[in-house]
Amino acid sequence: MSAPLLGLTVRWSLRDAPEGVEETLASYVEEQSHARFTGQAGLRFKVWRVRPGEWFEGTYVFTTEAARAEFEEAFTATADTAPGTQMVGSPPELVEAWGVVAVAEGWDGFEATPRA
Repeated sequence: MSAPLLGLTVRWSLRDAPEGVEETLASYVEEQSHARFTGQAGLRFKVWRVRPGEWFEGTYVFTTEAARAEFEEAFTATADTAPGTQMVGSPPELVEAWGVVAVAEGWDGFEATPRA
């Protein structure tokens, strides 16, 4: 039996992005995006990841495949005008659903903060 497709990755390339875009993205997450996703129905968690000069991504895990599919459909319909697209200067290079096999919470638990 395959794992349900509860995960979603949205990744922007930073190769041709403006200088300093990583800080612009981090400030956006801290000031706006983190609050938007905190407490969102159907979402277990979201992690914003970056490899400076390479890529910036949102990694999502949803409660159901339907919640993931609904979010993915709404996002892809507006990806060309999404805040990340505007800051980076190009649309996401990857929007990929994936299966979650398991999630383990460490002793220290999750910390829901806009900057770790």
